[in-house]
Amino acid sequence: MKQHSFKDWVLATRPWSFPASTMPVVVTIAWLWAHDVDINWWFGLWALINIIFVHAAGNVWSDIADFRSGVDADDTFGVRLLVDGQFTIPEFRRLSLILNTIAVLGGIALVCLTGLPLLYIGVAGILLSLCYPRLKYAALGDVVIILCYALLPMSGTSFIVSGAIHWDVLWLAVPVGLITVAILHANNVRDIETDSRAGIKTFPMLTGRRFGSWLYAFEVIFPFVWLIGLMIFGIAPWWLAIALLAVIVAFKNVSVMLAYEKGGKASYAALDEQTAKLQLLFSLLLIVGLVLSKFL
Repeated sequence: MKQHSFKDWVLATRPWSFPASTMPVVVTIAWLWAHDVDINWWFGLWALINIIFVHAAGNVWSDIADFRSGVDADDTFGVRLLVDGQFTIPEFRRLSLILNTIAVLGGIALVCLTGLPLLYIGVAGILLSLCYPRLKYAALGDVVIILCYALLPMSGTSFIVSGAIHWDVLWLAVPVGLITVAILHANNVRDIETDSRAGIKTFPMLTGRRFGSWLYAFEVIFPFVWLIGLMIFGIAPWWLAIALLAVIVAFKNVSVMLAYEKGGKASYAALDEQTAKLQLLFSLLLIVGLVLSKFL
């Protein structure tokens, strides 16, 4: 059996995707802190680490399902660790079990320290993570993403760090969540043909590549419109306007997606990773804006 380094195991979890789960946690903490809510910073750090384990376990579990179902094959883009034989399914299965165990134990401890409402949020998150491959294959992946990487982590983090769910933080779940959904959408638009061959259904397969490409454009541009609306109506501080700088990257990504007819799908093979970078940039700028609003 091939020996793997620690770096190999880390890469198997797809760490480039972690901003999708960690940024909602950090944005939530920044929002509450900027609104003078008392924060338990240690619990916040704990929540951040725990969601990384949940996300990592979900990534590995999903890769197993994609490989076994034929979604990941020799001619597909994306993760190739199983396809190229660098890891075996039993190795990935053990890794997912270990990561899930750590996440569950950490979650149970947080429930004991904070309260029962967190249990419901945590169980929902774990179940959705485990069921994600089947739901994704039934064109429901976008729904799972908006729940697992926006609504659940932001409401859960709110409860963990403050002892209550501050529903106003969910105003930011819309822009952060939509860009995160766009990560999956970029992947699914690219892989329409190979996903169809594997016998699964994704949302872009139901709508077609042209509509799917324009939907991607909506998912990465509308968050900026939403943010402007929040500021106009006094829901969010005007300092969050600094996040509008990320629209430059958003338009660049849209131009790549909409040029598919000229460049073919190879031209946007890495657009899912580029969208993850957009989500990271947008979220970090939101955090900067919230910090500025606290002091200025």
